[in-house]
Amino acid sequence: MDYLAFCRDTQTLTDESRERIAAFMQKYVPAKGEKEALKNRLYEQDKVKLLDNFSVYVNLVKGDRYLNIPFLDESNAFVSPQIVAENDMLLSSGLWGVGTLFYIPKSDENPHGQIWMKEFKPFQLAHIDIAYFCEARRHFTTAEWIYLIISSMGFQPQLYSERQQTLLMARLIPMVEPRFNLVELAPKGTGKSFVFDNMSRYVAVRSGSISPAVLFYNDSRKTPGLITRYDCVVIDEAQKVKTDSSGELTALLKSYLESGKFGRGSASSISAEAGLVLLANLDLDEQRRPISEEVGIFRTFPNFLRETAFIERFSGLLPGWYLPRISKNTPSQAIGFKGDIFGEILHSLRSDISYRDYVKTNMELQHCDDMRDAKAIEAGASGLLKILFPDKQPTEADFYRYCVNPAVELRQRIRDELCKLDREYLPKTITSKHPDEFQRTHQLPVYYGMETGGGSSAAGVIPFPVGEP
Repeated sequence: MDYLAFCRDTQTLTDESRERIAAFMQKYVPAKGEKEALKNRLYEQDKVKLLDNFSVYVNLVKGDRYLNIPFLDESNAFVSPQIVAENDMLLSSGLWGVGTLFYIPKSDENPHGQIWMKEFKPFQLAHIDIAYFCEARRHFTTAEWIYLIISSMGFQPQLYSERQQTLLMARLIPMVEPRFNLVELAPKGTGKSFVFDNMSRYVAVRSGSISPAVLFYNDSRKTPGLITRYDCVVIDEAQKVKTDSSGELTALLKSYLESGKFGRGSASSISAEAGLVLLANLDLDEQRRPISEEVGIFRTFPNFLRETAFIERFSGLLPGWYLPRISKNTPSQAIGFKGDIFGEILHSLRSDISYRDYVKTNMELQHCDDMRDAKAIEAGASGLLKILFPDKQPTEADFYRYCVNPAVELRQRIRDELCKLDREYLPKTITSKHPDEFQRTHQLPVYYGMETGGGSSAAGVIPFPVGEP
């Protein structure tokens, strides 16, 4: 529907345009109960045009390509080589479009009936030219490019300050950087899950009860879980998530977040590149600061979210309490990339390691000897470099301003929360070669014990100076 509206001839969607779109949908998008009727039309040698999310896979054992047609529950259809050559994304993520299908009955030469697709009109960009995209960046100023990115995310750029725009773009890092694990804590109504729900087909969003079988591997069915099938897995309203009583899910998460590998049941070792994102609601005080900020934001969360060994494995904490609530003026009215195109661009940039090499070569940090800190900041800076400077041509000032310093803040906030929960983590301020205001004004956190007493600074929790028993 969005594609059809996008392709309209006029700026305003008229009643006539709406009627044409409705007629198109009725013609090419049959109701779910019409599957057998559609198959019968094929059987009777009628050509069928169908709007669906088609994909192609290659079976080397049988030596052929096969077409997957979700609406017909058909995974062994055939497609002409020319269609595959012209639409190479059929072989990766799949493509929405109108396919013209016909049926070849079984015969002496053809022991099985075959469904073929002889024509295909994609409703998405069928090929991404990343080199062209990166080169085009050079024709924009940094401010213009940021406006374009924010608008492509669905937000009106003018409503957000530069800092808020940076926080919004940080939500994209797990989509563009392998195994970047992010926690975003924010009050309700700030649009935490909007980008993940609408930006990319490579993102899976789940909430409620999460099982090891769904997330990692279903041993009874021998099927891989979400972590192995998506670029990014988002757990929404994480403060309400119910885990298994055995602790298996937490153990698997720790293993995966640390190494990118896990084992479950008959699958002894599985590798994946998905980033894990936890979204959770947060209560704020009158100054719009987290109520439990002083003693530790994670203290009020479920047990597994309070474990420092678990929290430490996240690359960054996004302070969503700095973002305004979504309003009727929030949706973008400016130019931007179509959501599916932008999602494909982010996906295509994930595997390019040259951005990480650029960061390692050009980034200088102080007080960052911890390996997890260094890797997290490298990954965050690499992700923002892909988003903001895909041509890898930032000035040194812009590189630190838009890539390094935001990544430092995301990781610093993780370290600060660890210090409040566990005296094993000594407080420190990570600084870059060109520190920003956050680094210059950063205050070292205080460890808080869990003992209760009368004179506490927050809800019976007593602060202990670092180094004291």
